[in-house]
Amino acid sequence: MVWQIPDYTPVRNITEPIITLEGHSKRVGILSWHPTARNVLLSAGGDNVIIVWNVGTGEVLLSLDDMHPDVIHSVCWNTNGSLLATTCKDKTLRIIDPRKGQVVAERARPHEGARPLRAVFTTDGKLLSTGFSRMSERQLALWDPNNFEEPVALQEMDTSNGVLLPFYDPDSSIVYLCGKGDSSIRYFEITEEPPFVHYLNTFSSKEPQRGMGFMPKRGLDVSKCEIARFYKLHERKCEPIVMTVPRKSDLFQDDLYPDTPGPEPALEADEWLSGQDADPVLISLRDGYVPPKHRELRVTKRNILDVRPPSGPRRSQSASDAPLSQHTLETLLEEIKALREQVQAQEQRITSLENMLCELVDGTD
Repeated sequence: MVWQIPDYTPVRNITEPIITLEGHSKRVGILSWHPTARNVLLSAGGDNVIIVWNVGTGEVLLSLDDMHPDVIHSVCWNTNGSLLATTCKDKTLRIIDPRKGQVVAERARPHEGARPLRAVFTTDGKLLSTGFSRMSERQLALWDPNNFEEPVALQEMDTSNGVLLPFYDPDSSIVYLCGKGDSSIRYFEITEEPPFVHYLNTFSSKEPQRGMGFMPKRGLDVSKCEIARFYKLHERKCEPIVMTVPRKSDLFQDDLYPDTPGPEPALEADEWLSGQDADPVLISLRDGYVPPKHRELRVTKRNILDVRPPSGPRRSQSASDAPLSQHTLETLLEEIKALREQVQAQEQRITSLENMLCELVDGTD
C-alpha cells in the first residue's frame, strides 16, 4: 500500500492508501524508490520475485521472477537507476539490468560465512558489501564489478551474529554500518586511493538497535552542520541520532553540503522503461530545503476504453454484448470527464478547508 503524507499537519486520520499494488504471492520485505524516474517503485518478496511498478498508474512495469533461487536479502539501485545489486540466500552477489532482464555480473560467496549479505552501490559504480568470514568475523568489502575475482579492499571487524546494515552517503562517500542488536554505529570513508576504505569512528550508546532508518540529506539541519541523522528503533520507541561536524563559523559549509539529489525526477516512468537514463536532479542546500508545492501523487488508472479490440473476423453477437454506438460512447466519456472534474474540485475544496482549519487551530494556540 502506498500512502500520501501531506506537508501540512492533517486534521483527520489518514485511513485509506492512495493505491494498493498487488502482485506478490508472499509477503513483501524490500521496497526501494527509483532514484531518478517518477513514481517507479521496486518491491521484492518472499516469493523470490522482484517487481518494478509504476505507482502513478498501478501497473507492473517489470517482473524479475527467475533470477533468484532463494530468499532475496537486499536490493539497491545504482546512481542513475540503470542497474540493480542484489544479495540472496544462495550466497551470490548479482548485478542486474532490470530492463533487459539479465544478470550482467555476479560473484558467488563474496563473504565466506553463512550469515546474510548486504550490498549497496557507491557513486562511482563500485559495490560495498557486508557479510561474515568463515570464522564468523564481520566484514566490509569494496568490489569493482568489472573484476569480481578479488575485492578492492576488505575490512574485518569483530565477531558477532548481528547482520551489518550499510547506509551509504554519496555526498561525503561515507558508509555507516549498523548491526542488528548492536548498540554502536561504525563509519568509514571510501576514497579512490589505497587502502580505499578508511575507518573514521564509532558512535556508541547503551541500548541495542532493532532496526535503523536513514534521513535523506535534504532533511538535515545545515545550520547545525548536521551530516547524518538516523532513526533508531527500540522495542517501544524510535530515537533520532544526530551526527554533526563541529565548526566555529555560522556560515554555510560548502564542503559538507555539495549539491544533493532533490525530489524532482529526471525521467518519466515510460521514458526509463524505454531505455533512457539520467542522473539525479541536484539541488543546493545553501538556504535549507523547502518542499515544492503541489507534490501530491495523482494515481491515474489506464482507461480501458482506450484499448482497441483485437482485429480479425467478428463473432456473432447478441443484443446484450453488441458494440456501443458512437453516440453512447461519447456520452459515457463526457459523463466520466464531468465526474472526474467534480472529484478534483471536491478534493481542492477539502484541502482548502483543512488548511483554513489548521490556520484557525494555530491562531487559537
